[in-house]
Amino acid sequence: MAPDTRNESRYALITGASTGIGEACALELARRGWQVFAGVRKAHDGEALVARGGPAISPLLLDVTRRDHILDAVKRVREQVGTAGLAGLINNAGIAVAGPLEFLPLEEIERQFQVNVLGVIAVTQAFLPLLRIARGRIVLMGSNSGFWCEPFLAPYGASKFALEAVADSLRTELRPWSIGVAIVEPGCVRTPILEKSRTDIEHLQANMSPEMKALYARPLDALRLAGEKVEKLAIPPERVARAVSHALESRRPRTRYPVGWDARIQSILIHCLPDRWRDQISRWVMGL
Repeated sequence: MAPDTRNESRYALITGASTGIGEACALELARRGWQVFAGVRKAHDGEALVARGGPAISPLLLDVTRRDHILDAVKRVREQVGTAGLAGLINNAGIAVAGPLEFLPLEEIERQFQVNVLGVIAVTQAFLPLLRIARGRIVLMGSNSGFWCEPFLAPYGASKFALEAVADSLRTELRPWSIGVAIVEPGCVRTPILEKSRTDIEHLQANMSPEMKALYARPLDALRLAGEKVEKLAIPPERVARAVSHALESRRPRTRYPVGWDARIQSILIHCLPDRWRDQISRWVMGL
């Protein structure tokens, strides 16, 4: 891969860098010579990241749902990059809300969009002036659920579908300033979010109302078992980090990066199969 050498400084900001994909991206970019601003929610997570990645990583306390955090991050980044600007923005921070849509509290669905969509937009808006200076690139962390949403993942999938729209629109809007936009679409990745999703489902099952139990006990049990099987086939987060580095460095980056066997297969089948067939495949895979 031939790196894009337009910017000598190569500063990048990554949100949600405490664990999983964000952590892998921070370490990969630091290894490749980038100066990385790593957005974390706890100071000790930042310290642990620096211990692994070295002085090329500068932790920032950054909760993407808090305007004061975003403004403070912009100030700190601007002071350090100076006239070089920001060469890369990786919008990785995200959460996953799962369960039967019929019974999910609206507050949880609002939180899903607050983090995964509005947080991404708020951070992007705030850092665009610095990206414009460097003619930098924006990478959105999507998901295979953003083009093929599984049962009981409607809030999460909807938030990732929204990022697909944001990527498509923003890619054209920012072209006059040579600011590239790509979306990475991982399938199942071996990260703490997998364990949290399993725990959330177990908690949901343990606290079901009688009505919910009568309607969804069996499907949710099948969902939990399917999740355990899929976990064994999950890819390491380093594979996603390599796709992110390609999106930032390649002279001819792609607009979309499906990563993992499941995401690649789904990205092909989505254009070939009728909706009813895809529904049946989802039901079969998830044991419903």
